[in-house]
Amino acid sequence: MESVNKEGIMELTLGQLFPDTLTDTNCVFVDKDREIWVATEMCAQYLESTIDALVVQDDGKSIGIVGGYDILDYLRKNPTRDSQYQHTTQEIIFKDVPQVTSQTKFKDLMDTWKNSRRAFAVIQNKSGNYSPVSARKMLEVGKKYKTDLSVSSMPKKNIVTFQGDEPLSEILDLMFNNKTRKLLLGTSNQFISDRTILEGLSRILKFQKDVDNLLDVPINKFTFDHIKVLTEDLPFDKLCKVMDRMEHPYVIYKDIVVSPWDVCLILSSENLQKSEVRLEMAKKCPHCGKDVNL
Repeated sequence: MESVNKEGIMELTLGQLFPDTLTDTNCVFVDKDREIWVATEMCAQYLESTIDALVVQDDGKSIGIVGGYDILDYLRKNPTRDSQYQHTTQEIIFKDVPQVTSQTKFKDLMDTWKNSRRAFAVIQNKSGNYSPVSARKMLEVGKKYKTDLSVSSMPKKNIVTFQGDEPLSEILDLMFNNKTRKLLLGTSNQFISDRTILEGLSRILKFQKDVDNLLDVPINKFTFDHIKVLTEDLPFDKLCKVMDRMEHPYVIYKDIVVSPWDVCLILSSENLQKSEVRLEMAKKCPHCGKDVNL
């Protein structure tokens, strides 16, 4: 293994962090003229995965992205069913999409994400298409680092909760006012996110034709997810391995909740600088071709 300090991690390029997997996933595209309900349904499928946003195209040219924030922000101002069908994706896009290269340093990517408050970027791949770089992908980086940090040493943050019978309007107010994508149900291990809300909206639009004002729908009409409860104080690299195996990574240990974005913050934090960090290097076995950790 090789020791690296925090400055070394921050100075590494994306090509160094992801030597084999930087462009292994393609972006998901939506045409600018498609109705908002289409983007709602697509985001419900892809959010919180390696995609986490749709790339909006105009005649094959990428002009922005659409994610859960954009759709739900639009919904708060335009809550009727008709607005989902009468308006198009180009009306709600986020235009300043960060484009990165294999030479982009991790520190520069984090600065961009913190400034835009969107942990998403695109990189051109060999086929001339685009691949996504998201907070979720950084779990691959976290898995490589052997450090004395563990879940219990991660910063505690305010856990925003809901009661379970509020209308959707109150739930969205909680999310936007607290700048969070997830809310926990009381003291339970259930939560809702922008993705689960969009899933519910998609079902309502398809099957509940009598609902006009979508913000009036009680949140208990939506499906809740279960947060993974950790029973032991996992080391940082093992925490990232557990989260990377999850379809929608989100865990709690006692009163500490961890999302992929929290992992990004730890990777760029002073706490990592103060800890003993060892980077797991891998090379190919000359006989079988598999990765062998050194």
